[in-house]
Amino acid sequence: MAPQDSRPAPPPPHRPGAISLFFVAKAALFAAGFWIWLVVLAFQDGEATGMHLLAATGAITTTIVAVLLGVRMALQANAAERHAELKRLLVDISWNAFAAAGNAESPANVVPFPTMVYEGLSSVRPQPDGERDRRR
Repeated sequence: MAPQDSRPAPPPPHRPGAISLFFVAKAALFAAGFWIWLVVLAFQDGEATGMHLLAATGAITTTIVAVLLGVRMALQANAAERHAELKRLLVDISWNAFAAAGNAESPANVVPFPTMVYEGLSSVRPQPDGERDRRR
């Protein structure tokens, strides 16, 4: 068996999704720029012009885009973590089934799940003709 140090490192976990931190940061940077522009225009003397409207529209739009991209990125990261946990669980289940097959008392294609045998149920026998015991 090879020492731990000579084994290659496992690859980093895959994070699916098209939204990355780059796009969220880019949208936030544009939103900050529009908000700064709007504040500068608001403190200048004069009436509201088309530039004020353009700055306000840009600030609101890019802020909404940044928030929506951030929420989507967080949801995708959460989904990726749940998917990784599910894959780990499936590997554990398959490994336990493999180990149980090696430890099985009788050779069979299906490994029975361990069950508890209750003393009170030993008197219940299968009924002929598919009839069930209806005692309660």
